[in-house]
Amino acid sequence: QATAGPLLTRAQARAALITEADLGAGWEPTRGAATWRDGLLKAGAEPPDCGRLLDVLYTEDLFGADTAPRAATALDEVAGGAQIHYRITSHRPADIDTALAWLGTLPDACGRFTARADRGAVRDVRVTGLTLPEAGDARQGLRVTVRAEDAVLTVDLVAVRLGDDAIGLTNGTLAEPADDATWTAVGTGAERLAEVRRQGRAQV
Repeated sequence: QATAGPLLTRAQARAALITEADLGAGWEPTRGAATWRDGLLKAGAEPPDCGRLLDVLYTEDLFGADTAPRAATALDEVAGGAQIHYRITSHRPADIDTALAWLGTLPDACGRFTARADRGAVRDVRVTGLTLPEAGDARQGLRVTVRAEDAVLTVDLVAVRLGDDAIGLTNGTLAEPADDATWTAVGTGAERLAEVRRQGRAQV
């Protein structure tokens, strides 16, 4: 297991990012934020935890607004229209674990709820747990389905802890989600981050 080590430099964090080559043919660096981000995720919900989940999906800021990502990337699947946002941040392990534990409560607390967007548009939201590879020291994943009158958005939300570093990932699509992309990004990304952390400690 990875243990807490010196804070990654930004160059080290960038070296630990996944790339389009990791995900296979059909993926490329993003051309811009997907339009569904504003169209479907910008909504509120009465249950506090459910409203917070929507905020996290929109801002991708699971671990607190005061910590900017040390490195981030975004990748697009050209044919299916999926978009992955992937970031590496550093926090106290206890804070990361608190966020992971909160994610773990959401399939029960927010299994199905109604959200309202601007002008009263209604969104039917469902939340289920997500099976992940044995990556990092701890991990948690959700699949969130947001249904509007004219579209259905599916977003995988994943967080992984390695010592005092965290991987945050969203994989969203208006088409049928590709499970292997989330799985590959989590497994490959965690292995790469663990290796960069080992190299960083060896250089200290």
